[in-house]
Amino acid sequence: MDHRIPLPPTPVLETARLVLRPLAERDVPAIQRIFPQWEVVKHLNAAVPWPYPDDGAATNMAMCLDQRAKGEKFFWAITLKGDDELRGRIDLWPGDAGVRDSRGFWLDPLLHGQGLMTEAADAVTDYAFRVLGWPELWLTNAQENLGSHRIKEKQGAELVDVTPHAYVGGPGLRETWVLRRDAWLARR
Repeated sequence: MDHRIPLPPTPVLETARLVLRPLAERDVPAIQRIFPQWEVVKHLNAAVPWPYPDDGAATNMAMCLDQRAKGEKFFWAITLKGDDELRGRIDLWPGDAGVRDSRGFWLDPLLHGQGLMTEAADAVTDYAFRVLGWPELWLTNAQENLGSHRIKEKQGAELVDVTPHAYVGGPGLRETWVLRRDAWLARR
């Protein structure tokens, strides 16, 4: 994987129903309101503080903006077209077989089941492969997180490993996938 740091500035990406814009300090209130829900956090890494503290979104935002300023990661606010309020988040960073992760996301549970996260993941994946030219993305999810599993299947990722992992919701199994650029482009 090409680990060129710094990464370019975070672009605005648009889909049929979404605008993915760079995450910003103004998103803290929406994150603090939406993120601390069991449906959002139960399948996330156990390092996520739970119960989520009152300053959790602000603390995380400071970390994200620092990583972005260093050019280490991309962070997008997921917004609905015509409404600039954050409804979720999707992140992208260079990963490899050792890091075992290149993309992460979450979405307001009120919007689950509408294909919006697939739309956002497709836009970010397309950016990684077509614009950045990355050869692959390494992706993980809790095995119990069927929605995240289905997105990876739809995108043509290959399941390569299942290992024990600690989640906010307790111990479970983590699926590791690789999505290769050539497979992605062939499906498009």
